[in-house]
Amino acid sequence: MSRGQAISSLISTIVRISTDEGLQGFGEVCPLGSAYMDAFARGVPSGIQELGPYLIGRDPRQIRVINNLMDGAMRGHIYVKSPLDIACWDITGQATGLPLCTLLGGRYVDSYPVYRSISRQSPEKMAKDVDYFRSEGYQRFQLKLGGEADEDIRCIKAVLGVVRPGNVIVADGNTGWSTHQAIRVVNALVGEDLYIEQPCRSLEECLVVREHTRLPMIMCEIITGVDSVLKAYQKRAMEAVNIKISRVGGLTKAKQIRDLCEALGIVMTLEDSAGGDIVRAAVSHLVASTQPEFFFNSPDYRRFHIRIAEDALTAKEGRLSVPTGLGLGIHVDEEKLGKPLLTIK
Repeated sequence: MSRGQAISSLISTIVRISTDEGLQGFGEVCPLGSAYMDAFARGVPSGIQELGPYLIGRDPRQIRVINNLMDGAMRGHIYVKSPLDIACWDITGQATGLPLCTLLGGRYVDSYPVYRSISRQSPEKMAKDVDYFRSEGYQRFQLKLGGEADEDIRCIKAVLGVVRPGNVIVADGNTGWSTHQAIRVVNALVGEDLYIEQPCRSLEECLVVREHTRLPMIMCEIITGVDSVLKAYQKRAMEAVNIKISRVGGLTKAKQIRDLCEALGIVMTLEDSAGGDIVRAAVSHLVASTQPEFFFNSPDYRRFHIRIAEDALTAKEGRLSVPTGLGLGIHVDEEKLGKPLLTIK
């Protein structure tokens, strides 16, 4: 990844909420390491232990009430609240006999294209990976960059040398470039057909880069809520935003931002920082309930290999189908989860 970071394994936390009526809802959060965003995976259980007593006895279908309770009980730490929020949506879907996408606004699509993330490697290897995954049916690729500018330019140009009509290329700086590095990158790509995602850490730095390029830009890591979207929109910082469910605090707040972006005419990448079957299902329902003209991208989570739901769907030929069952639409195999780390009653 950017700034020389590399990740070999991740910690994912699964939450199960049980109701008096026998329904069970599941949620998941999987921070992408501790240095990427404001999220500490080993702190999630402690945060849930803090929030749990406020939620016992409450109606999980009252999702906005639940979110207000969590925000009142714990300032910040929105990634901790995300799996609890997702589990409440899962229960609400089961209780009403509806899939999540219906509750989130309606099902526009039954499947959608997904992108393959291309790890930062040598230019030749990145180009080769794009060729390989395209042979499997993928047409969209996100290049993990944010290192030394000259090398990143070579990586991008190597990939652009093998792209074909219809391919979508996103050069993701992952906040790793300083402004002068990012300016060098975008100036080296004048006239090329690709997107630049979050080149620098702050909105202000990204605005400096934007002054030097006509390439379309995507804001990602700075998108933490409605206020950040409005600020970036007012400053004309981007053509697209990346909404990560746990980054904004769950499906409830992701839906708020999604609806705002549709109203403002901003296209969206819809995803989460990382995750397995539960995250994949939650993202799929958010995508399915988004107006297609405002959907830009969503990832293939195939790199996360641990399966906990046999009926969870995986991408085929570059597309991912949306679950059709109630709630999240998947059935978690609790035997694969083992003994709970924490129980709150």
